[in-house]
Amino acid sequence: MKNASLDSFGSPTRASAPRGLSVADVETARRRLAGGLRVTPCNYASSLSEIIGMSIWLKRDDLQRTGSFKERGARHALLQLTDGERRAGVVAASAGNHALGLAFHGGQLGVPVTVVVPQTAPDVKIARCRALGAHVVVHGAHFEDAQRYAAEWAARTGATVVHPFDDPAVMAGQGTLALEVLEQMADFDTIVVPVGGGGLLAGVATAIKAKRPHVRVVAVEPANAACFLAAELWGRPTRATVLPTLADGLAVASVGPRAFAIAQSLVDDVVTVTEDEIGTAIALLAREAGAVVEGAGATALAAVVAGKVHARSVVVPLTGRNIDVRVHGEIVAQATVRRREGTFAVAA
Repeated sequence: MKNASLDSFGSPTRASAPRGLSVADVETARRRLAGGLRVTPCNYASSLSEIIGMSIWLKRDDLQRTGSFKERGARHALLQLTDGERRAGVVAASAGNHALGLAFHGGQLGVPVTVVVPQTAPDVKIARCRALGAHVVVHGAHFEDAQRYAAEWAARTGATVVHPFDDPAVMAGQGTLALEVLEQMADFDTIVVPVGGGGLLAGVATAIKAKRPHVRVVAVEPANAACFLAAELWGRPTRATVLPTLADGLAVASVGPRAFAIAQSLVDDVVTVTEDEIGTAIALLAREAGAVVEGAGATALAAVVAGKVHARSVVVPLTGRNIDVRVHGEIVAQATVRRREGTFAVAA
């Protein structure tokens, strides 16, 4: 599959990286990352399990230090830079969480970090990136605008581009989430993975299918940004219409070519969720699990709550917590009103 979008975005070093991904790559990433990341818990959610009628296990990657699974891929990519690349620094386009991961671990590893975020990025993520020492550039209305500007920045400065989802080092790092789950969970039959550009899905599916091929991998994305479903329908990455969504971290118009090539044959099902379903999941997590989770982080649970995933025992990654406090409060308040009115629906 031609990879023009990545080749035009990545630096020469990144573009020459291998296209595929193996479980050995993910296991190597796990060894590299040892001690540099939190091993997050995978907890049984008794209240949610009772409400929904299946065993629900929450993989709490919202408990990473910057509040997102994105730290995994960010740190792994930074660890593979040459000395010259480390001095020149890195640049990345991101809706927020990849930028946070790079900013935090760049500071730890002594790598200068520039992040380009679209105007739709939440203020809380922009402020935290700056507080962590990253140079933040706000550019463009959408992720793709920020991506193009990051490529221009790299060409001008010599910085290395660290793609947020279509870089093999990033995908291998994200896949370490699945290796932790496999060690923590002796018995589960399904894992639900949120999809934006597809990096987490590619990494997780690679590890799961290599280790326990009988486990179903279900991809879920917001209906307002259904780029993986579009790629499935067309057989290749295809630009999808992106509308405003609570899952701003998944608001990508096109899945990564490398990520799609890896994940396509490993995914058992692809489902989409509505904005109301995402909001319901955010509210349920706050009320029943005591977890403050952003829209993208709640999307996997949204699919389960809406009755779009059928399983006996399902692992639901909570992939991020970086949501504006005011927005979170409004979502929970609206759900409370719907519950009182009898319109707060949870599929049985």
